[in-house]
Amino acid sequence: MSSSNATAGAPRSTDDAILDAAADLIVHLGVRRTQLAEIARRAGVSRPTVYRRWPDVQAVIGALLTREILATLEGTSLDVHDRETFVDRVVEVAVRLRDHPVLGALLHSDDSDLLLRYVVERLGASQRGLLEALRTGIEQGQAEGSVRAGEPTELAAMVLLIAQSTVQSHRMVASLLPEAAWRRELARALNGYLAP
Repeated sequence: MSSSNATAGAPRSTDDAILDAAADLIVHLGVRRTQLAEIARRAGVSRPTVYRRWPDVQAVIGALLTREILATLEGTSLDVHDRETFVDRVVEVAVRLRDHPVLGALLHSDDSDLLLRYVVERLGASQRGLLEALRTGIEQGQAEGSVRAGEPTELAAMVLLIAQSTVQSHRMVASLLPEAAWRRELARALNGYLAP
């Protein structure tokens, strides 16, 4: 479940141990039952060690979200030259986010407002990282001529909004949009938006 950068056999950082413990608790117990004392216990650290890094459970979850969302980009470069490959990769990242165990647990929890605060109400580090990757891909597509003209950051923001809302609403329309259709229609929406 962890997206930490620790290599096999190398010790995890204290931050990764804390975030991994929080992820495990969120997935198995839910957001409401995830307490700072239990995060510390499972991470093998003291509560003051956690408090020195984050002031409360919500801040730990915010850091976890940033780590996990940015990790979804690893191994999937959006820095490509043609629109269709770019869109295929955006859809791939959207599927990874949609199916991510921690994000899924947060989306479907009784406290989904917590996720909404981090995803909808503010532009945080994870969204900025996604926007930067999207902007780069859009600029490449514009240089190649397969992406329409426009301010790349503005286009990237709209692509993020389209993909993000599709991921967040997937469960609601799952019976209407089976997996293949979901992917196809998201790709169609993005291609239509970005086409010259």
